[in-house]
Amino acid sequence: MTEPTSVTTWNGGSVRLAEVPPLPIERFLAALEEAVTDGARVCSLFALPQEGGPLCLVAVLAFDDDGELAVFRSEPGVTAWPSLTLTCPQVHLFERELSEAWGLTPEGHPWLKPVRFAPPRRERGEPRPAAGVIDFYRVEGDEVHEVGVGPVHAGIIEPGHFRFQCHGEEVLHLELSLGYQHRGVERALVGGPNPRSLHYAQTLAGDTSVGHALAYCELLESLSACEVPARAQALRAIALELERLANHTGDLGALAGDIGFLPTASFCGRLRGDFLNLTAELCGSRFGRNFVRPGGVAFDLDAKRVSKLLERLERALSETREAVQLLWSAASVQVRFEETGILSQEDAVSLGVVGLAARASGLARDVRKDQPAGLYRFKQLTVPVLSVGDVYARARLRQLELERSGIFVRELLSALPPGPVKATVGPLSVQTLAVSLVEGWRGEICHVACTDAAGRFASYKVVDPSFHNWSALLLAMRGQQISDFPLCNKSFNLSYCGFDL
Repeated sequence: MTEPTSVTTWNGGSVRLAEVPPLPIERFLAALEEAVTDGARVCSLFALPQEGGPLCLVAVLAFDDDGELAVFRSEPGVTAWPSLTLTCPQVHLFERELSEAWGLTPEGHPWLKPVRFAPPRRERGEPRPAAGVIDFYRVEGDEVHEVGVGPVHAGIIEPGHFRFQCHGEEVLHLELSLGYQHRGVERALVGGPNPRSLHYAQTLAGDTSVGHALAYCELLESLSACEVPARAQALRAIALELERLANHTGDLGALAGDIGFLPTASFCGRLRGDFLNLTAELCGSRFGRNFVRPGGVAFDLDAKRVSKLLERLERALSETREAVQLLWSAASVQVRFEETGILSQEDAVSLGVVGLAARASGLARDVRKDQPAGLYRFKQLTVPVLSVGDVYARARLRQLELERSGIFVRELLSALPPGPVKATVGPLSVQTLAVSLVEGWRGEICHVACTDAAGRFASYKVVDPSFHNWSALLLAMRGQQISDFPLCNKSFNLSYCGFDL
């Protein structure tokens, strides 16, 4: 009989660390590669320090067809091992992160550069490079030229540096350097939970406050065996979908603005504010801050506010539909959107791309369907999927998801379950690992927490969807005109701070 290599759990589930078999590093790597070959996705891969013991490697993989998660563990006892990146590209950033933060060496990694320019977790006797100071890949040739963009950008935007290798206007290669605003949030969460922990979580990526706060709260609820009331689950789902509505609407307006199509750009800019104001009506904050709390939500809805929300929602959805229809009726828009920034399904699978970018390339990946938690276990949305993988597909999918989320929120508001909106969260289980996945508006948010013998966070790992998807943008730009970059970049609309943490 074959010995088990992992422990199975589910979204919002937890396992005792002692129950996860410690694999030799060779078996650990082989098990990960075998699982990915069989269709699994790498949600998270990180180092777990053990008090008085060796450094531990932990991997969380998703088996979407079965709705299950698998937790793998290794105590390698060495600081170097063969890299998996060449045969399993999904882990390429995780391996770079392990090298940067912990001094571990995936030998043979083709691109072993700093990820966030973060201070190392263990002293390695070497200076930490300043953010962005690395050797960039260069394409040689008399007619090849290099274009640097950022890290300082026009307007109010976070820092990130793009380095283009071009032949004329054609982009041969694009490299990205982030880490300019590394905040050390994961490190700050260790030792919690405490009164600051929720605030750290909901500011991991400011435009995804509800999504990250929900992932954090679901971890605490799993570790404390807290049952969240049905009414609170419904209100959480409403807040999450309103966050999706606001950001998708804003992105459609921004995409229109990038090609100078001003009617949709101006309308959607205002309509994004209308959806944000719906969230403010729900909880007092346009970004949903402090609404999702451990055990439930901070505020309930009375009948009067439900009626007001429904009325304003219908108006915003109707006007958004009209504004976006202008976009699709213009031939000039189609010419700019179609066949621009194509991400093939093969590349999307290889990189482990998640969220809207994956669904636009033909992958039916959505946590709400594949790994449902909370209200989504009982009430699911229809998940639209397109296959072309270009700017048009990513834009069109935003409109389709707007429609689905609008219907979903309307139905929830019209039939909110009765009961309380909060339950008590007790002490956390000791020496336990919990996993929470949330389908944010960009895609899968993954939080993994491990507790120590006192029931405090010994480790807290966050994977924002941007961590998976930045590499997809770089591939989508190959062979494109450099003038297409703003449009292609906006069609992914990834987070700098969600990556830098």
